[in-house]
Amino acid sequence: MPQKKQIPSIAERLGADERYAGRGVTIAFLDAGFYAHPDLVKPNNRIRAFHDVLSREPAPHHLGPPDHSAWHGMMTSVVACGNGEKSHGKYKGLAYESELVLVRVGTVSRIRHDDITLGIDWVIANKAKFGIKVLNISCGGDYEASYLWDPLSRAAEAALRAGIVVVCAAGNAGHDPLRHAPVPPASAPGVITVGGLDDENAPSLDKMVPYHGSYGPTVDGLQKPEVIAPAIRVAAPILPDTPTHAQASLLAELDEARDEDLRSILERRANVDPDLDAARHLQPYQLRHLIAAKRGAQKVISKHYKEVDGTSFAAPIISSVVAQILEARPDLGPMSVKQILLHTSQRMPHVSVDRQGWGIVQPAAAVARALEWPARDPSMPW
Repeated sequence: MPQKKQIPSIAERLGADERYAGRGVTIAFLDAGFYAHPDLVKPNNRIRAFHDVLSREPAPHHLGPPDHSAWHGMMTSVVACGNGEKSHGKYKGLAYESELVLVRVGTVSRIRHDDITLGIDWVIANKAKFGIKVLNISCGGDYEASYLWDPLSRAAEAALRAGIVVVCAAGNAGHDPLRHAPVPPASAPGVITVGGLDDENAPSLDKMVPYHGSYGPTVDGLQKPEVIAPAIRVAAPILPDTPTHAQASLLAELDEARDEDLRSILERRANVDPDLDAARHLQPYQLRHLIAAKRGAQKVISKHYKEVDGTSFAAPIISSVVAQILEARPDLGPMSVKQILLHTSQRMPHVSVDRQGWGIVQPAAAVARALEWPARDPSMPW
């Protein structure tokens, strides 16, 4: 019978210093939609604000029930800031005590270049109100463009000048030999562009390989990404009240049940999974094989979490490391934070620089370097 996969936490995979949890740091997230997941709101609601650039109505104080566009932003925000409420603390992000501002800039099927720009503008305008220090952007614009004239890239650079560390997912086009460069805002020079790592859950360095993330040079000849982080087999929450959540819940219940109870559970929870409905007559050992196969195919970790992949989820890992750095040294500006990340990252010796930049983020080393970093000139916003 197939063995259950054990998915370690990000702290375990990267050897993070868990004494730092993003305390006193607010991270803004731009994404297609959001949901107030228990990992963010229990026991204390850490969501400071929600804004929807697509709506002409005043933004609601609280997020409503989940809709079909909410899953991506829910996952990215929880990967960075979740406290593991639904996993008994196991799958908590590195910034599990930071606060959040959530900005919806599109739908799961369409995020427009100009709407990302509007989202960044709103974050800059509300930086002081909510104490925003980090901006995570796990989405990209519609086209390649030079940062010299592109409004989205210019907005990202404006956020940096306002004192906000901007972290962008590189994109997932690394398998395309013709169009693999990051697009705005990930192609802007000052942002921290994040590529992906396939670490196979932390084996030796020489066995790690890059994820198929986008990479430079950009249209302006810039090296991107600068750093990489795990982008596959990342634990993220399942959106509640969805068919995916119902199937994961059923598979988890079956996995823990006694053989003699499998058939009654399937009868009680009919119409959740057609394959399991059709297999109710099978012997327990046959059902066990089917359950294990479906858990693997659907990447189910538990009734509340599944595996996800993409640089969309590598970026919030870097954002959470940035929050740790800023907890340790709240006086540092965006350029100092970026330099610290680059100076402490570790390159894979067998992978080209184009694919990995300065290498794999090292959270504990980054925090240690931040504590030693020279004080910033208060007259300089960066």
